[in-house]
Amino acid sequence: MRKTVFVKISGDMISHTSVIYWLKKLTKDYFVVICAGGGSQISQEFEKRGWTIKFGPLGREIKTFKQKQVARDILERNQALVQDRLAKEGISANIIIPVLDIGTVLCHVNGDIFTKAAYLGFDKLFIVTLEKRKKVKADSFRDFPKIKVVGF
Repeated sequence: MRKTVFVKISGDMISHTSVIYWLKKLTKDYFVVICAGGGSQISQEFEKRGWTIKFGPLGREIKTFKQKQVARDILERNQALVQDRLAKEGISANIIIPVLDIGTVLCHVNGDIFTKAAYLGFDKLFIVTLEKRKKVKADSFRDFPKIKVVGF
């Protein structure tokens, strides 16, 4: 049976060529599910619109339905970018975003928290982020041995 891998990709990393080639190697041996993030882009859009950004213990707290829609739209654009880029490279993977629809309520989930939620179901998990964020991210996952933080 083919092994499974969950990969959370920071929105800042989606277009990096080195990430695409790394994914191409990964998909040769594993069934891959990619979670496309977009935290920096969401924060930029919220700032542009003059919306308050508040972070709590589970990440960015999004209050209004309009804010939830805008954040979801950004994530869906990132999802489409990843799908298009992977298709161009001949890479097969499922692309998801960290948004749950629970009883018709949009529930945004921080990508790192989403990865932890996926922990028990996958053989391996990766967090793909900027090299400068790697150490902080790795520290937050130290109690999760199947999760590896990869910096580019």
